[in-house]
Amino acid sequence: MPAAGQEVVSGYRIGPKDVLAVKVLEASELDVVRRVSDDGTIDLPRVGAVSAAGLTAREFAARLRALLEEKYFQQATVEVEVREFRSRPIVVIGAVRNPGNLAFSGRWTLLEALTAAGGLAGEHGGVVHVVRRAENGLSDQVTIRVDELLVKADPKVNIPIFAGDLINVPAAASLTVYFLGEVATKGAVSLRSVDRASLLVAVARAGGLTDRAASEILIKRKEPDGRTSEIRANFKRVLAGRDPDPELQDGDVIVVKEAFF
Repeated sequence: MPAAGQEVVSGYRIGPKDVLAVKVLEASELDVVRRVSDDGTIDLPRVGAVSAAGLTAREFAARLRALLEEKYFQQATVEVEVREFRSRPIVVIGAVRNPGNLAFSGRWTLLEALTAAGGLAGEHGGVVHVVRRAENGLSDQVTIRVDELLVKADPKVNIPIFAGDLINVPAAASLTVYFLGEVATKGAVSLRSVDRASLLVAVARAGGLTDRAASEILIKRKEPDGRTSEIRANFKRVLAGRDPDPELQDGDVIVVKEAFF
């Protein structure tokens, strides 16, 4: 994704319903703020309706300058700024309070866009996806963790948002695992996607292991092809950080056998 917001704004092509601010240094009475009509034109003092659709702000300024120099000035200095990007709005979907299109100034951050959409809904998951489409049709996606944006307030993840961006806030999914054997609470344990679906988290949700539990834990998993696979984990080593904490999947059966002393 482009790092500099101005690079994206300067390359933006004007469309219907965009709001433009026009400034003519030689004649302040020509300074106006106008909305582009549905047919892609903008009505300006002295020059009338001028086609703006498909041009960048710089290209449209050059067109106005040529028209003014042809009829009124020997030399004109024209500046054009896109104030509202309504032809290519930001789209926010998923677990926000007010999903839909957002018209914006072109200088928003991710946090400002989410706030404009009413904030995250209660069922939001742990990540936000930002999809940006380039002029050549290719798209790029950045995934931001919600806790880094809202809890840690890391400025590096509060990325700039531009015209045409799609912000997707997936709802929290849940997975269920099943405990057998030496745990405080046997049976089903549900984990949301905002949690880290790992063995340690699941054991904590099950109330922990009993005093009789063996160190080795067996995770039984049904694979898509129907066969059953097994993952063995040494709980003491995982708890001490010496072994990785196994990631769990929906439907896993966790067997904690009794230790024999």
